[in-house]
Amino acid sequence: MAMSKGKRWAVAVGGVLLVLIVVVVGALQFAQREVKERVIAALGPLGSAEHIEVGLTSVHLTNVLLKAPPGWPAGSPLRADEITITPDIRDLIARRMHVRSVVVRGFDIAVLRTKDGAIRLMPNLRETVNRSDTEASGTAASIPREKQIDHISFEQGNFHFYDMTVGPPAFKVTVSDAKATVDNLRLPALTDPTNVDVTGSIKGPAHTGTVSFTGWIKVASKDSQTTTKLRGVDIVMLDPYLIKKAGAKAQVASGTIDLTVDSTVSNYQLHAPGTLTMHNLQLADSGNPLDTFMSIPTKAAVAALKSHNGDITLHFVLDGNLRDPKFSVQEGLMKRIGNGFAKALGVSVEDVAKGAGETVKGLGNALKNLLGQ
Repeated sequence: MAMSKGKRWAVAVGGVLLVLIVVVVGALQFAQREVKERVIAALGPLGSAEHIEVGLTSVHLTNVLLKAPPGWPAGSPLRADEITITPDIRDLIARRMHVRSVVVRGFDIAVLRTKDGAIRLMPNLRETVNRSDTEASGTAASIPREKQIDHISFEQGNFHFYDMTVGPPAFKVTVSDAKATVDNLRLPALTDPTNVDVTGSIKGPAHTGTVSFTGWIKVASKDSQTTTKLRGVDIVMLDPYLIKKAGAKAQVASGTIDLTVDSTVSNYQLHAPGTLTMHNLQLADSGNPLDTFMSIPTKAAVAALKSHNGDITLHFVLDGNLRDPKFSVQEGLMKRIGNGFAKALGVSVEDVAKGAGETVKGLGNALKNLLGQ
């Protein structure tokens, strides 16, 4: 019996749909293999994942670990309970590396500040990604393919900051209960603004404060506009930055700090106004004339703090050229905070001079005792 015209159309349409489904499934499988190969290449010889599961639209990694490369002084660069990568399937089929989202959960990430002030994190991951591009192209001289990542989120983790400019050993601060987002990453150029938002907690011996960092950064040119905030952080957590050692160390008995810095960098020129407030600041007066706090003799600082009930607010502005080798953001910031601290306390030039005189006298007495005279 001849098939009716309607049935023939139905069979034809069904056949076309079947072919389309086969094509789509094949394309998805190709894209999945592409993403998995990229992930394995990115992990490199120092990285591992307990399990890599490739789904229809995403790749899921569990128990991810990046081991430290030789000479890395800051522990494992990355540990994560799980990472989910969602690529743009159409772009992958067209051989374009476009990732719509990366979600990192249950993480510990080490951030290293080197002695020259540069920030480094996950160095082996960056190196293996660049190397895989070169190997895929077949020639070392070719330009790596562009990569676009729309959104990265970090959830339920910790950032461990190691500062080599303080020490040795490196000064460590942990931002716990942290979450962060990074939007609009275009590699390798990094000329477009990348939006960053980081929040977390800093747990001290007496208080748990909060920290936030928001804004945008053009990594290639170093142009940026960011806001940094600290709220209720134990001052002792910032000892290496606030306390100057001169044979002995001024002891902070108690106190918390609030800090807001609005920073703008344009053509390497930095402009960063800020406000710092210290609450219930108490310094232990050891009687040692060599002790200082923010370059102020501790005796003078203790006496002045009593008249302020331990609360001090100061305003500062930091300006400088990041290309100037004589300009240091950290030293410039501490100098301006120190000057503002003395002004806010009402410590006069005579008080500072007197304290300096006591310091010299104390140093002389120490030398006399050392020489047995």
